[in-house]
Amino acid sequence: MNAAIRAAVRVGTGLGFEMFGIRHGFNGLIEGDIIPLDNRAVGGIIERGGTFLYTARSREFLTPAGQEKALATIARARLDGLVIIGGNGSLKGARFLEEQGVPTVGVPGSIDNDIYGTAMAIGVDTALNTVVDSLNRIRDTALSHERAFVVEVMGRKSGYIALMGGLAGGAEIVLIPEVPVSLGKILAEVDAGLRKGKHHSIIVVAEGFTPKGGRKGGKSAGRMVSDFLEESGEIETRLTILGHLQRGGSPSAFDRILASRLGAAAVEQFDKGETGVMVALSGNRITTVPLDNLDRDGSNVDLEVYKLAYAVAT
Repeated sequence: MNAAIRAAVRVGTGLGFEMFGIRHGFNGLIEGDIIPLDNRAVGGIIERGGTFLYTARSREFLTPAGQEKALATIARARLDGLVIIGGNGSLKGARFLEEQGVPTVGVPGSIDNDIYGTAMAIGVDTALNTVVDSLNRIRDTALSHERAFVVEVMGRKSGYIALMGGLAGGAEIVLIPEVPVSLGKILAEVDAGLRKGKHHSIIVVAEGFTPKGGRKGGKSAGRMVSDFLEESGEIETRLTILGHLQRGGSPSAFDRILASRLGAAAVEQFDKGETGVMVALSGNRITTVPLDNLDRDGSNVDLEVYKLAYAVAT
């Protein structure tokens, strides 16, 4: 997000706009936590993860009272438009503001890569690199022990991170929300690997994975799979939940470039007078998607890639 902010500020300044930052997301918009941003204010941030403006989930913005406060802040600060960077919730807020007459442009930022209309969102590639690095380290241990290693990664509704991370990290099994698989079949696949001479299995599980027959006992997806394999008595099992490790670290080169392109494109939309859209990546081109379209499914999971992950794991 820092790279996107940096590009938006510097391109916007070059176009003659006066740029400001709103700290703590919609909470800051409600409270009027607004700071001026010039080219020097965004220096030295491109290599930093997260956002130097900070972010927060805002329950108050979901209420009519909170929305009225946000609109009052915009009027009081005489803001002519907003660039909103974030996932589906943030972009839904952007759509609301556009409907209230506030010119708004969205920028997709979601580790799950589940935003409709864009091939990639800010943060996805960096998270993928973290997952692959973790799988590399786990494989070093796996090669020394006859165990199944279950690795739970982010992805409540989309298995993109699990699928791409599992493919790049050489996982034997990938479990995603888009493809229900029974726990019995997972055990059978682990057993089949053992019979082929494999002494370990790495199983990548998206946090939103639900097996055929449903989730039992309120456990997380990774814990459920790990416990089932352990209780089978066939192979010793270890569980790793990467959690917020996937959100940290210096952004990858791809993410810095993508974020810079999207941040610049967002400000250029204001210069053209074309708002009510999200800037997006389509192929290798930056394009736009109407905010009205963002309630559609945006999983970005390609089932052909899912087949490939299993074909190369045998």
